[in-house]
Amino acid sequence: MSTNTRIAGIGTALPPHRILQSEAATIAKQFSCETPAQERLFETLYRRAGVEGRNSVVLRTSEGPLEGRQEFYGGDAPTTRDRMKRYEESAGALAVAASRTALDEAGTDPERVTHLVTVSCSGFYAPGFDVALIKRLELSRSVARTHVGFMGCQGALNGLRAARAFVEADPRSVVLLCAVELCSLHLQYGWDADLIVANALFADGAGALVVESGAADSTACYRVVASASALIDDSEDAMSWRVGDHGFTMTLSSRVPDIINGHLRPWLESWLRLHGLGLDDVGSWAVHPGGPRILSAFEEATGLDRAALEVSHRVLADHGNMSSPTILFILDRLRREGGAKPVVALAFGPGLSVEAALLD
Repeated sequence: MSTNTRIAGIGTALPPHRILQSEAATIAKQFSCETPAQERLFETLYRRAGVEGRNSVVLRTSEGPLEGRQEFYGGDAPTTRDRMKRYEESAGALAVAASRTALDEAGTDPERVTHLVTVSCSGFYAPGFDVALIKRLELSRSVARTHVGFMGCQGALNGLRAARAFVEADPRSVVLLCAVELCSLHLQYGWDADLIVANALFADGAGALVVESGAADSTACYRVVASASALIDDSEDAMSWRVGDHGFTMTLSSRVPDIINGHLRPWLESWLRLHGLGLDDVGSWAVHPGGPRILSAFEEATGLDRAALEVSHRVLADHGNMSSPTILFILDRLRREGGAKPVVALAFGPGLSVEAALLD
């Protein structure tokens, strides 16, 4: 097994304006509630989401009266076309900011980048934000482009798998991976508890990595040791992400915690054994916080306590679920706080599927 692939830089970026969860609930409930009883349950669902605040591209300001904070959502739900237009207007700048930080941290000249891997499940347009990255970062016009689309919260780990493959195929390769999601563009109207939970969780952000060949040293964030995937049988209804007339609709079944409890640990232990590790040998866990119930299910399935996933809980509280970039925010915080190695990064996606990476 080759072990010479490293993450040399990490960058993250957020939209400029932020809103507290209680304020977001006040704005959003007018699009979902028709009765006082619904309003009470709505507020409870937002409180239980584990989110304290979020950044969003639909916000015009972080301060002032709530009715003036945004104008994207109003009496009629925006069409998918409206939402994709806003995605096209906003995704590129966020991608560039995160990528520039990663390149600067790695000390990598943009002209050295040989492969560009982009990740997103919350918007489509072509030419896409990969072209914005090439032009604004002054990457080579011959950079090899790969897009990982519609893989949900695990997309950045799928992208990391591709980046590692490029580097191991040719050690001269330098890969820039960038994940961008604008989930707040998909707020759903109407009274549906499952959709309200999604509204309460999702947020916007971007994350980027520079992946290259090289032995682990003081300048490398992490060495990429291995990746793994698992598709759980008979779980297609548990998590989905579909294009509708008024944005993309998230389905998150109440069965997801039970599925995690029933299937995760045997697979995870088997994979770790291949690398001479057990659950107790993992120094830090970077588990995607799809929501507080998913984190709780992971803790129950593995026998870990909340402290083992404290960084995941804090990223969820600070930023919400940004889908694919979220795992990069967790890795960034772990290494800045001196989290112990090896690290297992893990996320769930539509399928129900699991994607994991072992980092050292």
